[in-house]
Amino acid sequence: MEKNKAKKPLPLFDNLAHSEEKIPALPSLFIDDFNCGKNFLKQYDGNESTFINYRREVERLLHWSWNIANKSIIKLKREDIENYIKFCQSPPKSWIGIKTVPRFTNKNGGRIQNPEWRPFVATICKTDIKKGKKPSKDDYTLSQKSIKEIFVVLGSFYNYLINENLTDINPVLQIRQKSKFLRKQQGAPKIPRLSETQWKCLIEITQKLADENPDRHQRTLFIIIAMYLMYLRISEFVSSDRWTPMMKHFYKDSNDNWWFVTVGKGNKERHITVSESMIKALVQWRKYLGMSSHPTPHEQDPLIPKAKGKGAVTSVRMLRQLIQECFDATSDELFKKGLIDEASTMSQATVHWLRHTGISDDINKRGRPIIHVRDDAGHASIATTDKYNDITLRERHSSGKDKEI
Repeated sequence: MEKNKAKKPLPLFDNLAHSEEKIPALPSLFIDDFNCGKNFLKQYDGNESTFINYRREVERLLHWSWNIANKSIIKLKREDIENYIKFCQSPPKSWIGIKTVPRFTNKNGGRIQNPEWRPFVATICKTDIKKGKKPSKDDYTLSQKSIKEIFVVLGSFYNYLINENLTDINPVLQIRQKSKFLRKQQGAPKIPRLSETQWKCLIEITQKLADENPDRHQRTLFIIIAMYLMYLRISEFVSSDRWTPMMKHFYKDSNDNWWFVTVGKGNKERHITVSESMIKALVQWRKYLGMSSHPTPHEQDPLIPKAKGKGAVTSVRMLRQLIQECFDATSDELFKKGLIDEASTMSQATVHWLRHTGISDDINKRGRPIIHVRDDAGHASIATTDKYNDITLRERHSSGKDKEI
C-alpha cells in the first residue's frame, strides 16, 4: 500500500481539443474504467468549465481506485467512497503539486503526459504571495466547496454508469451521513464583495492606468465596468466554441432601450438590461478602438479583440491578469491612504467579486427588484439572488447591537 501511495500518477484526460488522442498506456485491467470516464466526460464537451471540473474529479477517483484501493471503479462500495474522500482530505505529498501545470505537452507532433502534473495542488492566498511566500505541499487543504463537488460529480458519474448498465449501485448516494464531511451552515453565507470605498478607488485607479497605458488598460476599464453594471462573468468576455461576444450583441429594442445578449453558464442565453452608464463606457471603449459611437446590428467586430492579431480574445487567464494588476494597484493606494483593513481585503479579492458587487449594490443600495436582478444575472432560482440581500442581516444586527449587561 505504501509503495502505491508513493507512486506519482500521470494525467489521463487531455483537454477538449485533444480529447480523441490515443489513450495513455494503462494495464488492461483498467482500460474499461478509462473508457467509462472518457465517455462520461464527452457529455460535457459543449461546456469547457464543466468539463474541466468533472475531469478533475473523475481522474482523481480513477487514480485512487487503481493505485490505492487496487480495484475497478465498478467494484467500489459506499465505504470505499468514504475512504476516498478521507484520502482527498490528506493525500500523500507525492500526489500534491505546488503549481498548476499543463496536463499534456506537445512532442514530436504528438501529445505526451506531463510528469510534473499532480492530481492535487497546494495554493496560498494572494496576500501571502505578495509577501513573497511560496506554496508548500504542507499548505494543501480540501475546502468544503471541493468536498461538495466530489459528491455532485461522482454522484452524477455513477448515475451514468447505472444508465449504461455497467453497475447496479451508486455508492455516493449510499453515504447517508454526509454531515461528517460537510459542515452545515445556518442562514445564508456571506457573499464576498467590494466595499463602496474599494469600488470607487478601483475605478479611479483603473481609469488612471487606462489614461497612462491605453493599449493595456482601456479594455480592462471596460471589462471591470461591464462586470459591475451587467453582472457579467469573466468567461463571458472571451470567445468559445459555443459563443463569441460581439459589438452587435449590444442592441436597441423598439422602445429605444439598450440590451446586451450573452450565452453564459449552462449554455443559457440571457438578455441583460444596459444602463446609460454602461452605454457611456461602451462609447469610450469603441472610441479607443477607432469605431463609431454605437454598434449597428450587422457589425461582426468582437467585443474584446486581441491586443495583437485579429479576432476575439480567447484567454480568460490573460483578462484575469489585467484586472489583477488594477486590484493590486488599488490595494496599494488604499494602504497609502491609511485604510489598512480595506487594503487587506482588497488584496484578497478575486475577479468574480466584481459581479457579486454589482448584484449586491443593485439590491441593497438601489433597491432594484430582485426578480429583475435574477434575470440579468442569469440565476436559475430567485433563492440564489436573495442571498445577496443584506436587509435581513442589517435588521438582525440592529436589533441586537444595543443590548446591555
